Amino acid sequence: MLSSAIILAGGFGTRLKSVVPDLPKPMAPVNARPFLEYQLDYLSRSGISDVCISLGYKAETISSHFGTTYKGLQLSYAIETEPMGTGGGIRLGLEGIKQNEVLVLNGDSFFEIDIQHFYALHLKAQAQHSLALRRVEDASRYGAISIDENKRVVAFKEKSSSKTPGLINGGVYLLNRDLYLKETIANKNFSIEKDVFEKQIEDLRIFGFVFENYFIDIGVPEDYQKAQDDFKRFSY
Repeated sequence: MLSSAIILAGGFGTRLKSVVPDLPKPMAPVNARPFLEYQLDYLSRSGISDVCISLGYKAETISSHFGTTYKGLQLSYAIETEPMGTGGGIRLGLEGIKQNEVLVLNGDSFFEIDIQHFYALHLKAQAQHSLALRRVEDASRYGAISIDENKRVVAFKEKSSSKTPGLINGGVYLLNRDLYLKETIANKNFSIEKDVFEKQIEDLRIFGFVFENYFIDIGVPEDYQKAQDDFKRFSY
């Protein structure tokens, strides 16, 4: 069973400043609860036991709120002294994790997939890294991803000004810890999307599995407001 996860919660939340001016984005209140609480609730009920939260901007706001335990989860923190990007933030978190297959989530999106099923697909495909993908009607804001008949990722397409349907990166990954630490450089600011997935698409076994489950990215004010209604259904 997959038991370890990293949540990327180090961003500045620039696009949400107009509605959440003084908090790191994962602490943005949704129905009077920090968004990050919903993610941790989800991990707790999905069989995860250890979570490292990768922090940067206003790190103490998050670490002081949650402490070292939350609903059965053991929490630890990897704190950036300077911006490390998604890739560097993940690397910092991986250094303190023992399990070799690790779940990674973006701290500003929520993709309600079956995590252990995702893990089973990852193992069956003998993937080195895997991405949870979501089919959307308008992929222009995110950029699209193409997979072949075996679910292997074959192309990343840039964001576009034209609205077209496609598969997008849902911000949930399964990574091989040892491989990631071997192939990346410590204390460096880099992007997992651009500098790992896209650059190594030919060399690594990177797979994408499509899930049709609920997905939201609260990174823009419109979707942040939408979450206020959507999350009323969560009773945990």
